[in-house]
Amino acid sequence: IQADGTDGNCVTFVLHDEDHTLGNSLRYMVMKNPDVEFCGYCITHPSESKINFRIQTRGALPAVEPFRKGLNDLMGVCQHVLNTFEVRHPGELRVTS
Repeated sequence: IQADGTDGNCVTFVLHDEDHTLGNSLRYMVMKNPDVEFCGYCITHPSESKINFRIQTRGALPAVEPFRKGLNDLMGVCQHVLNTFEVRHPGELRVTS
């Protein structure tokens, strides 16, 4: 959802089937970007499993860029944690599908 009168630098992303776990972690990663002026999220209602995730950037940088970078950076951190755990505790993690 793009704010009226903007060139894509102020966007609210609706993330379905998500909660504070992703919202707060992703907000932290996105706010590390110096081109981001504002980043925040809210849970629409306790009975709904979706969040509104808003990003506003400085200048002409499209908000989707720091959103993508934040997701990629967060995946990298999660992968690092998983790799570190597997090295220190081999065979203890069992992934089921």
